[in-house]
Amino acid sequence: FLSLLRRGLSFDEFNAYFADGILTTEELQELFYSIDGRQNNNLDTDKLSDYFSQHLGEYLNVLSSLESLNIAILKAMDKTKEEYQGSSVLGQFVTRFMLRETSSQLSSLQRSLQCAMEAVEEQSSPAPTRRALRFTCSSAVSYMYVCCSAAGLTLDHEENWCSQINKLQQLLDKLECQVCHLSAPTSINILLVQRQMSVIEGDVDKFQMVLKSYLAATAAQTDNLHVSVQKLPGKSCYIMYEFWQDRLSWMSYLQSNSSKDFQRCVIDMLEDAEVVSTMLLPASWWIMSNNNN
Repeated sequence: FLSLLRRGLSFDEFNAYFADGILTTEELQELFYSIDGRQNNNLDTDKLSDYFSQHLGEYLNVLSSLESLNIAILKAMDKTKEEYQGSSVLGQFVTRFMLRETSSQLSSLQRSLQCAMEAVEEQSSPAPTRRALRFTCSSAVSYMYVCCSAAGLTLDHEENWCSQINKLQQLLDKLECQVCHLSAPTSINILLVQRQMSVIEGDVDKFQMVLKSYLAATAAQTDNLHVSVQKLPGKSCYIMYEFWQDRLSWMSYLQSNSSKDFQRCVIDMLEDAEVVSTMLLPASWWIMSNNNN
Protein backbone atom coordinates (compact mmCIF):
# COMPACT_ATOMS: atom_id res chain seq x y z
CA PHE A 1 0.00 0.00 0.00
CA LEU A 2 2.82 2.43 0.89
CA SER A 3 4.48 1.55 -2.41
CA LEU A 4 1.25 2.44 -4.21
CA LEU A 5 1.07 5.80 -2.44
CA ARG A 6 4.65 6.60 -3.42
CA ARG A 7 4.38 5.66 -7.08
CA GLY A 8 0.77 6.76 -7.67
CA LEU A 9 -2.05 5.10 -9.60
CA SER A 10 -1.90 3.76 -13.12
CA PHE A 11 -4.96 4.19 -15.32
CA ASP A 12 -5.71 0.45 -15.12
CA GLU A 13 -5.82 0.67 -11.32
CA PHE A 14 -7.92 3.85 -11.49
CA ASN A 15 -10.32 2.22 -13.95
CA ALA A 16 -10.63 -0.96 -11.89
CA TYR A 17 -11.61 1.03 -8.80
CA PHE A 18 -13.82 3.80 -10.24
CA ALA A 19 -15.58 2.06 -13.16
CA ASP A 20 -19.32 2.18 -12.39
CA GLY A 21 -20.82 0.73 -15.55
CA ILE A 22 -22.05 4.16 -16.70
CA LEU A 23 -18.95 6.16 -17.62
CA THR A 24 -17.15 4.68 -20.60
CA THR A 25 -13.47 3.78 -20.54
CA GLU A 26 -12.76 6.85 -22.65
CA GLU A 27 -14.61 9.13 -20.24
CA LEU A 28 -12.77 7.65 -17.27
CA GLN A 29 -9.48 8.11 -19.09
CA GLU A 30 -10.35 11.75 -19.74
CA LEU A 31 -11.11 12.21 -16.04
CA PHE A 32 -7.87 10.45 -15.09
CA TYR A 33 -5.73 12.77 -17.20
CA SER A 34 -7.68 15.89 -16.20
CA ILE A 35 -6.86 15.17 -12.54
CA ASP A 36 -3.25 14.24 -13.21
CA GLY A 37 -2.45 16.92 -15.80
CA ARG A 38 0.85 15.25 -16.78
CA GLN A 39 -0.61 12.39 -18.84
CA ASN A 40 2.14 10.00 -17.80
CA ASN A 41 -0.13 7.18 -16.56
CA ASN A 42 0.96 7.83 -12.98
CA LEU A 43 -1.70 9.72 -11.01
CA ASP A 44 -0.44 11.23 -7.78
CA THR A 45 -2.70 10.11 -4.93
CA ASP A 46 -2.50 13.56 -3.33
CA LYS A 47 -4.01 15.06 -6.49
CA LEU A 48 -6.73 12.43 -6.44
CA SER A 49 -7.52 13.27 -2.82
CA ASP A 50 -7.56 17.00 -3.57
CA TYR A 51 -9.92 16.47 -6.51
CA PHE A 52 -12.55 14.63 -4.46
CA SER A 53 -12.11 16.99 -1.51
CA GLN A 54 -13.24 19.84 -3.77
CA HIS A 55 -16.45 17.97 -4.65
CA LEU A 56 -17.51 16.56 -1.28
CA GLY A 57 -20.29 19.10 -0.68
CA GLU A 58 -22.85 17.75 1.80
CA TYR A 59 -21.04 14.41 1.84
CA LEU A 60 -18.26 15.98 3.91
CA ASN A 61 -20.66 16.02 6.87
CA VAL A 62 -21.93 12.53 5.98
CA LEU A 63 -18.46 10.98 5.86
CA SER A 64 -17.40 12.75 9.04
CA SER A 65 -20.52 11.47 10.80
CA LEU A 66 -19.86 7.95 9.53
CA GLU A 67 -16.36 8.06 10.96
CA SER A 68 -17.73 9.17 14.33
CA LEU A 69 -20.48 6.54 14.15
CA ASN A 70 -17.97 3.81 13.37
CA ILE A 71 -15.86 4.77 16.40
CA ALA A 72 -18.94 4.93 18.66
CA ILE A 73 -20.17 1.50 17.53
CA LEU A 74 -16.77 -0.13 18.02
CA LYS A 75 -16.55 1.35 21.53
CA ALA A 76 -20.04 0.08 22.34
CA MET A 77 -19.14 -3.40 21.02
CA ASP A 78 -16.00 -3.52 23.16
CA LYS A 79 -18.03 -2.48 26.23
CA THR A 80 -20.67 -5.10 25.46
CA LYS A 81 -18.04 -7.81 25.11
CA GLU A 82 -16.54 -6.92 28.49
CA GLU A 83 -19.74 -6.50 30.50
CA TYR A 84 -22.50 -8.65 28.95
CA GLN A 85 -21.74 -11.95 30.69
CA GLY A 86 -21.57 -10.28 34.10
CA SER A 87 -24.77 -8.25 33.64
CA SER A 88 -28.09 -9.05 35.25
CA VAL A 89 -30.88 -10.69 33.27
CA LEU A 90 -32.53 -7.28 32.84
CA GLY A 91 -29.21 -5.70 31.85
CA GLN A 92 -28.64 -8.37 29.18
CA PHE A 93 -32.19 -7.81 27.90
CA VAL A 94 -31.55 -4.08 27.51
CA THR A 95 -28.26 -4.77 25.71
CA ARG A 96 -29.94 -7.14 23.26
CA PHE A 97 -32.70 -4.60 22.63
CA MET A 98 -30.20 -1.80 21.96
CA LEU A 99 -28.20 -4.00 19.58
CA ARG A 100 -31.37 -5.00 17.73
CA GLU A 101 -32.59 -1.41 17.51
CA THR A 102 -29.19 -0.19 16.28
CA SER A 103 -29.10 -2.92 13.65
CA SER A 104 -32.65 -2.08 12.53
CA GLN A 105 -31.87 1.62 12.18
CA LEU A 106 -28.67 0.93 10.22
CA SER A 107 -30.50 -1.52 7.94
CA SER A 108 -33.19 1.05 7.24
CA LEU A 109 -30.56 3.67 6.46
CA GLN A 110 -28.69 1.25 4.20
CA ARG A 111 -31.87 0.48 2.23
CA SER A 112 -32.48 4.21 1.72
CA LEU A 113 -28.90 4.69 0.51
CA GLN A 114 -29.21 1.71 -1.82
CA CYS A 115 -32.41 3.17 -3.27
CA ALA A 116 -30.70 6.52 -3.80
CA MET A 117 -27.79 4.80 -5.57
CA GLU A 118 -30.14 2.86 -7.85
CA ALA A 119 -32.19 5.98 -8.56
CA VAL A 120 -29.22 8.08 -9.71
CA GLU A 121 -27.86 5.17 -11.73
CA GLU A 122 -31.23 4.77 -13.46
CA GLN A 123 -31.28 8.48 -14.28
CA SER A 124 -27.81 8.17 -15.81
CA SER A 125 -28.59 5.02 -17.82
CA PRO A 126 -30.87 4.55 -20.82
CA ALA A 127 -34.46 3.55 -19.97
CA PRO A 128 -34.65 -0.24 -19.65
CA THR A 129 -36.42 -2.15 -22.41
CA ARG A 130 -38.84 -4.99 -21.83
CA ARG A 131 -36.21 -7.58 -22.71
CA ALA A 132 -33.71 -6.04 -20.33
CA LEU A 133 -36.28 -5.93 -17.55
CA ARG A 134 -36.66 -9.68 -17.66
CA PHE A 135 -33.17 -10.15 -16.33
CA THR A 136 -33.01 -7.39 -13.73
CA CYS A 137 -34.92 -9.28 -11.05
CA SER A 138 -32.90 -10.88 -8.28
CA SER A 139 -33.70 -14.36 -9.58
CA ALA A 140 -35.52 -15.97 -12.47
CA VAL A 141 -37.76 -17.90 -10.09
CA SER A 142 -38.90 -14.73 -8.29
CA TYR A 143 -39.65 -13.04 -11.59
CA MET A 144 -41.67 -16.06 -12.74
CA TYR A 145 -43.78 -15.89 -9.56
CA VAL A 146 -44.55 -12.20 -10.14
CA CYS A 147 -45.42 -12.44 -13.80
CA CYS A 148 -47.33 -15.73 -13.60
CA SER A 149 -49.37 -14.44 -10.67
CA ALA A 150 -50.26 -11.29 -12.64
CA ALA A 151 -51.20 -13.42 -15.66
CA GLY A 152 -53.33 -15.87 -13.70
CA LEU A 153 -50.91 -18.76 -14.26
CA THR A 154 -49.89 -21.29 -11.61
CA LEU A 155 -46.49 -22.73 -10.82
CA ASP A 156 -47.22 -26.41 -10.19
CA HIS A 157 -44.04 -28.32 -9.36
CA GLU A 158 -45.18 -31.20 -11.57
CA GLU A 159 -45.77 -28.98 -14.60
CA ASN A 160 -43.06 -28.57 -17.18
CA TRP A 161 -41.14 -25.34 -16.61
CA CYS A 162 -40.62 -24.89 -20.34
CA SER A 163 -44.37 -24.82 -20.87
CA GLN A 164 -44.77 -22.09 -18.26
CA ILE A 165 -41.93 -20.06 -19.74
CA ASN A 166 -43.47 -20.31 -23.21
CA LYS A 167 -46.81 -19.09 -21.85
CA LEU A 168 -45.05 -16.18 -20.17
CA GLN A 169 -43.17 -15.38 -23.38
CA GLN A 170 -46.43 -15.25 -25.32
CA LEU A 171 -47.98 -13.01 -22.66
CA LEU A 172 -45.04 -10.59 -22.74
CA ASP A 173 -45.09 -10.45 -26.53
CA LYS A 174 -48.82 -9.69 -26.43
CA LEU A 175 -48.28 -6.96 -23.84
CA GLU A 176 -45.51 -5.41 -25.91
CA CYS A 177 -47.78 -5.17 -28.93
CA GLN A 178 -50.58 -3.55 -26.91
CA VAL A 179 -48.44 -1.02 -25.05
CA CYS A 180 -47.96 1.14 -28.14
CA HIS A 181 -51.75 1.75 -28.30
CA LEU A 182 -51.90 3.20 -24.78
CA SER A 183 -51.74 6.86 -23.92
CA ALA A 184 -48.47 7.89 -22.29
CA PRO A 185 -48.54 7.46 -18.47
CA THR A 186 -47.65 10.29 -16.13
CA SER A 187 -44.64 8.27 -14.95
CA ILE A 188 -42.46 6.10 -17.17
CA ASN A 189 -41.91 3.37 -14.60
CA ILE A 190 -43.41 2.02 -11.42
CA LEU A 191 -41.39 0.27 -8.74
CA LEU A 192 -41.83 -3.35 -7.70
CA VAL A 193 -40.33 -4.23 -4.32
CA GLN A 194 -39.90 -7.89 -3.49
CA ARG A 195 -39.31 -8.81 0.17
CA GLN A 196 -38.48 -12.37 1.15
CA MET A 197 -38.73 -13.40 4.80
CA SER A 198 -38.00 -16.85 6.28
CA VAL A 199 -39.91 -17.13 9.55
CA ILE A 200 -39.00 -19.25 12.57
CA GLU A 201 -41.48 -22.12 12.72
CA GLY A 202 -42.73 -21.32 16.22
CA ASP A 203 -43.38 -17.65 15.38
CA VAL A 204 -45.50 -18.13 12.25
CA ASP A 205 -48.85 -17.27 13.89
CA LYS A 206 -47.46 -14.15 15.53
CA PHE A 207 -45.75 -13.14 12.28
CA GLN A 208 -48.99 -13.50 10.31
CA MET A 209 -50.80 -11.15 12.72
CA VAL A 210 -48.08 -8.50 12.40
CA LEU A 211 -47.97 -9.00 8.62
CA LYS A 212 -51.73 -8.51 8.33
CA SER A 213 -51.50 -5.13 10.06
CA TYR A 214 -48.57 -4.09 7.87
CA LEU A 215 -50.39 -5.06 4.66
CA ALA A 216 -53.40 -2.97 5.69
CA ALA A 217 -51.22 0.04 6.53
CA THR A 218 -49.28 -0.26 3.28
CA ALA A 219 -52.37 -0.64 1.12
CA ALA A 220 -53.78 2.54 2.67
CA GLN A 221 -50.83 4.61 1.39
CA THR A 222 -51.73 6.98 -1.44
CA ASP A 223 -48.62 6.13 -3.48
CA ASN A 224 -48.95 2.37 -3.03
CA LEU A 225 -50.52 0.77 -6.09
CA HIS A 226 -50.83 -2.76 -4.75
CA VAL A 227 -49.42 -5.05 -2.08
CA SER A 228 -49.70 -8.82 -1.85
CA VAL A 229 -47.98 -11.71 -0.11
CA GLN A 230 -47.32 -15.31 -1.05
CA LYS A 231 -46.29 -18.18 1.24
CA LEU A 232 -44.04 -20.70 -0.44
CA PRO A 233 -45.50 -24.24 -0.23
CA GLY A 234 -43.93 -26.46 2.41
CA LYS A 235 -41.85 -23.64 3.89
CA SER A 236 -42.22 -20.86 6.46
CA CYS A 237 -41.07 -18.44 3.78
CA TYR A 238 -43.11 -15.43 2.74
CA ILE A 239 -42.58 -13.28 -0.35
CA MET A 240 -44.22 -9.87 -0.35
CA TYR A 241 -44.71 -7.77 -3.48
CA GLU A 242 -45.20 -4.01 -3.13
CA PHE A 243 -45.97 -1.85 -6.17
CA TRP A 244 -45.21 1.87 -5.75
CA GLN A 245 -45.73 4.96 -7.89
CA ASP A 246 -41.98 5.55 -7.90
CA ARG A 247 -38.84 4.87 -5.90
CA LEU A 248 -39.10 8.03 -3.81
CA SER A 249 -42.56 6.97 -2.59
CA TRP A 250 -41.16 3.71 -1.29
CA MET A 251 -38.10 5.39 0.25
CA SER A 252 -40.41 7.78 2.08
CA TYR A 253 -42.56 4.92 3.35
CA LEU A 254 -39.48 3.16 4.76
CA GLN A 255 -39.14 6.06 7.21
CA SER A 256 -42.78 5.90 8.33
CA ASN A 257 -43.90 4.54 11.70
CA SER A 258 -45.78 1.67 10.05
CA SER A 259 -42.67 0.44 8.25
CA LYS A 260 -40.36 0.87 11.23
CA ASP A 261 -42.81 -0.82 13.61
CA PHE A 262 -43.06 -3.80 11.27
CA GLN A 263 -39.27 -4.10 11.09
CA ARG A 264 -38.94 -3.96 14.87
CA CYS A 265 -41.67 -6.56 15.42
CA VAL A 266 -40.47 -9.18 12.95
CA ILE A 267 -36.71 -8.96 13.35
CA ASP A 268 -36.69 -11.64 16.09
CA MET A 269 -39.12 -13.86 14.18
CA LEU A 270 -36.89 -14.35 11.14
CA GLU A 271 -34.45 -17.21 10.65
CA ASP A 272 -32.25 -15.12 8.36
CA ALA A 273 -31.97 -11.48 7.38
CA GLU A 274 -34.76 -10.25 5.14
CA VAL A 275 -33.88 -10.20 1.43
CA VAL A 276 -35.09 -7.11 -0.44
CA SER A 277 -34.84 -6.56 -4.19
CA THR A 278 -36.39 -3.99 -6.51
CA MET A 279 -37.28 -3.83 -10.18
CA LEU A 280 -38.68 -1.10 -12.41
CA LEU A 281 -41.68 -1.99 -14.57
CA PRO A 282 -43.21 0.09 -17.37
CA ALA A 283 -46.10 2.12 -15.94
CA SER A 284 -48.04 1.40 -19.12
CA TRP A 285 -48.27 -2.26 -18.10
CA TRP A 286 -49.98 -1.27 -14.88
CA ILE A 287 -52.42 1.05 -16.68
CA MET A 288 -53.30 -1.66 -19.17
CA SER A 289 -53.85 -4.23 -16.42
CA ASN A 290 -56.27 -1.90 -14.61
CA ASN A 291 -58.10 -1.06 -17.85
CA ASN A 292 -58.55 -4.75 -18.61
CA ASN A 293 -59.92 -5.34 -15.13
